[in-house]
Amino acid sequence: MNTPNWELRSCCNRNQTTFLITIGIFTVVILLLWRTFLLTPFKLITVFLHEASHAVACKLTCGDVEGMEVNANEGGSTTTRGGIYWLILPAGYLGSSFWGMALILASTNLLTARIAAAGLGLALFIVLFIAKNWTLRSLCIGFIVFLAVIWVLQELTTVKILRYVILFIGVMNSLFSVYDIYDDLISRRVHSSDAEKFAEICPCCTGCGWGVIWGMISFVFLCASLYLGLVQIQILPSEMQKLCLFAYAQ
Repeated sequence: MNTPNWELRSCCNRNQTTFLITIGIFTVVILLLWRTFLLTPFKLITVFLHEASHAVACKLTCGDVEGMEVNANEGGSTTTRGGIYWLILPAGYLGSSFWGMALILASTNLLTARIAAAGLGLALFIVLFIAKNWTLRSLCIGFIVFLAVIWVLQELTTVKILRYVILFIGVMNSLFSVYDIYDDLISRRVHSSDAEKFAEICPCCTGCGWGVIWGMISFVFLCASLYLGLVQIQILPSEMQKLCLFAYAQ
């Protein structure tokens, strides 16, 4: 394995160029279809990851998750008891941005794409048992089936699209997270938002101010996913580079 080239000298090789072009194409497609029903399931997955991040932060700080909802209007809520509240609140927006970055990075490697798909499927399966409404239950079941179909196509046919799907979900999640922070916390200032609640326990900044801070962090996650993705592709073994090139060429 090559040592990391953090300065990205000799960038970009064919795999890196394909990685950037694919993200660019996905970004254009997402922006063009933003207000159509075609993206609704992927927007709801972003909401799911937002709420799941609250739940993870709650469990990591020794709290209990009592229930979770994702609504058809792209809203959601997570009911928690105990835990460290000032860590649970920002975990939604920032956690969603982090998962977007993680999925983008996972798409650079077939093995990590498999792990990401399995991890997302497992998370959906677990949440199925604490879901409080049928929108979330339907989302969990629907995406578990969707990921299973994509996995079967990847392993048993010539349709090698698993990494594409993981990359698309990652790009969608990263863009929607930044947009959601701006729309909820900066432009409209939803008074029941996580940032407004956070401002009540950390009054050194207003809800809008926390929204700007969280938005900047989310944008950093997005930029980091591009940079680290390029570095990761460059240090892949030659055999894996051939595999990546084949997969993106499909």
